[in-house]
Amino acid sequence: MTTTRTPSPEVALLLGLLDESFDRKAWHGPNLRAAIRGLGAPRAAWRPGPGRHNAWELVLHCAYWAYAVRCRLTGEGRAEFPRPGSNWFAAPAEASEAAWRADVRLLVEQHRALRAAASRLRPADLRKPAKGHRQTPLVLVRGLAAHHLYHAGQIQLLRRLRP
Repeated sequence: MTTTRTPSPEVALLLGLLDESFDRKAWHGPNLRAAIRGLGAPRAAWRPGPGRHNAWELVLHCAYWAYAVRCRLTGEGRAEFPRPGSNWFAAPAEASEAAWRADVRLLVEQHRALRAAASRLRPADLRKPAKGHRQTPLVLVRGLAAHHLYHAGQIQLLRRLRP
């Protein structure tokens, strides 16, 4: 029989921040999942101008950083992200609905893996630098939640700007 451990209040607070920034209702308005809900491939691939990011690229960027923060929390190497490269990824040249859904799934999977890793944190680990990094798990997880909300706002703006 598996037992689930109730997270400490500090870890529960971080998990709440992650949840509100990603897929749980919050007072501040749309989170990342809400920002992309109902967004199809053509709208996700729309670019407001040359050299500007589109919603699709923002989704991949957020998926990558959920992955990168998880790797920092766990001390894992960073060889398993499904896309070559890091940080910013180009949306596919062919903006198909299947490709868009696959990339949204990638975002969801990376968020779930990060949340699972964050749920295993112990209060004593929160303020010690993550293995091989200067930032603490507290700073990393809190920062990722803010990062998700920042990009959710950008996606909301892109939705409104598209003619």
